[in-house]
Amino acid sequence: MSPADFTFDIIFSFIAVRQARQVRHGSTAPDFHAKYGNGLMIGGTVFCTAVWAYVLTQTGITWNMSPVGKVMPQEWREAEE
Repeated sequence: MSPADFTFDIIFSFIAVRQARQVRHGSTAPDFHAKYGNGLMIGGTVFCTAVWAYVLTQTGITWNMSPVGKVMPQEWREAEE
């Protein structure tokens, strides 16, 4: 057995130990989403709607949505010959 084989054995044994420690026994995600999911979605929707309603109505930002009535066409020029 060469020293390189020994080094790889040590490295692989540490990887195996680390992987064994990362095993989770059960998950709390389904319980959390079942318990709070709908409330968080509704609360987030209400919050975002309220913030955008405030921004659109109270801040006085000029949004420049449509150029209708603001863009004036130039006079037509005849082609010069």
